[in-house]
Amino acid sequence: MPDPAATGSHPTLRLLRQLLPHWRRLLPAVLAAAGSELSGAALMATAAWLITRAAEQPPIAAVAVAIVAVRALALGRGTLRYADRLLGHDGVLRAVADFRARVYEALVPLAPAGTPAFRGGDLLTRLVDDVDAAQDLLLRVLIPVTAAVLVAAAAAGTALVLLPPAGLLLGLLLVLAGLVVPALVLTLSHRDGRAEKTARAELAALTVDLTRGAADLAAYGARGRAHARTSAATARIAALEERRALTTSLASAVVLLLQAAATVGVTWLGLRAHADGRLPAVWLTVLAVLALVSFDALAGLPTAARRLADVWASARRLADLMDTPAPVTDPVDPAPLPLDGPLGVEITGLRVRHRPDGPAVLDGVSLRLPPGRRVALVGASGSGKSTLIAALMRFLPYEGGSIRVGGRELRDCAGADVRRAITGMTQDAHVFHTTIRANLRLARPDATDEELRDAARRARLLDWIDSLPEGWETMLGGDGATVSGGQRRRLLLARALLADPPVLVLDEPTEGLDPDTAAAVLADILDATRGRTTLLVTHDHAALDAVDEVFTLAAGRLVPAAAPAAAAS
Repeated sequence: MPDPAATGSHPTLRLLRQLLPHWRRLLPAVLAAAGSELSGAALMATAAWLITRAAEQPPIAAVAVAIVAVRALALGRGTLRYADRLLGHDGVLRAVADFRARVYEALVPLAPAGTPAFRGGDLLTRLVDDVDAAQDLLLRVLIPVTAAVLVAAAAAGTALVLLPPAGLLLGLLLVLAGLVVPALVLTLSHRDGRAEKTARAELAALTVDLTRGAADLAAYGARGRAHARTSAATARIAALEERRALTTSLASAVVLLLQAAATVGVTWLGLRAHADGRLPAVWLTVLAVLALVSFDALAGLPTAARRLADVWASARRLADLMDTPAPVTDPVDPAPLPLDGPLGVEITGLRVRHRPDGPAVLDGVSLRLPPGRRVALVGASGSGKSTLIAALMRFLPYEGGSIRVGGRELRDCAGADVRRAITGMTQDAHVFHTTIRANLRLARPDATDEELRDAARRARLLDWIDSLPEGWETMLGGDGATVSGGQRRRLLLARALLADPPVLVLDEPTEGLDPDTAAAVLADILDATRGRTTLLVTHDHAALDAVDEVFTLAAGRLVPAAAPAAAAS
């Protein structure tokens, strides 16, 4: 999470502060970049002096130092350029990797209740493109600007010493090219940069919708409208990129004109001074060449200004993400939660709202889950079953009532401890695009092969896994797209059983399955959870005679308990 003291400051400055801890790696890259540009300018100026002085046919000793300097500067420029690229990318990539981890850390407390505030594609854009803006801030803004400032200061200072009027003219034109022109580009690109970031986020969201909803779009004949929206978003991005590219190109042309003006102006002043006998011919050549090459380091500043506009937009979007308050905050001094042995859960007068100003989704719910017993909670969609699970797992806060687990008040415990004690198969549980083994080990990374097989056996999945040509190394498609609905549910059940929590929660484990498959999966679930403290949340009344107690939730309230046999009828 961000530093509270930094909240409210400019997002770009906050982003820079996140990267500054890596300054020891970045400083050598900045110095190497500046040294490379300075070596290039000094090489051209020294070579100009050497050629002009050699035309006067002096003794070789008079130009020996200049000859050595030219060789040293030529070799040094290449070496420093290589060091700049090597050190710059190494330091920047390390800084960005660390910053990306901080963004993920800020995102974790938002999941799952806080992430719906961001569309999936937009959230992905923030985590990828916007975080990469930190790389642009360092590599394409700060390092080139630092090198350009040093080169401009050195060139103007040298010219000021050799011929003060020429130095003043060169300094003025360098300020125009290195400060005024990039500032204009930044101003013009700022609004377009924000609009482009928004358009790219919209395009990413539309792309995700097209990918996930392709079948539904085709079934309802809406594919054409979806493609039209995507094409419109693409056209907006292209128009914004074209306008910004035009701005940068015009700015680069202005820098070239200023470079030409500086070269002509400084040369003219030098010729006058030479005619008056105030400036030797060798220094006249140095001044002319110095005026020409000093602008080379400034040529990329319009592009750097455009990049900075992108960074501004990305930094603001990242600040919005990192400043989003977590739905649930941990106490300063969390109470320990017992994790050994069966635990009981006692819910009393629970009241939960999704928004502070919204209606109560749960209003006065009281439920007792004794250790080692299986309780089923049934109810229609929208009755508040998933909200109860979210509150029980500390994903949502509760404004009234009490939840006690193992004698501890839930709001006094850390969320990570709660989810180690109470976890299982949530309604939106995800199957990852990886192997069966990796999907199960998400619950327990240190699980042995025998423990994996035992969990799969209890979920009645082992025979199917052993029948596959690649067995446990079989790759599963995104969210289990390559397996049947029943196999996917059993895989999620096996993962929940492998976690082995004191309190197992199963939220709508048969949702989306046909009646026969749902009945088989539910029977396997009830068989695998015998003797375990279990809360089964479902809208399916089938096979509930195997649980110890059944409750019904309706409109956020718990109705009197029903006997299992009656609930199943």
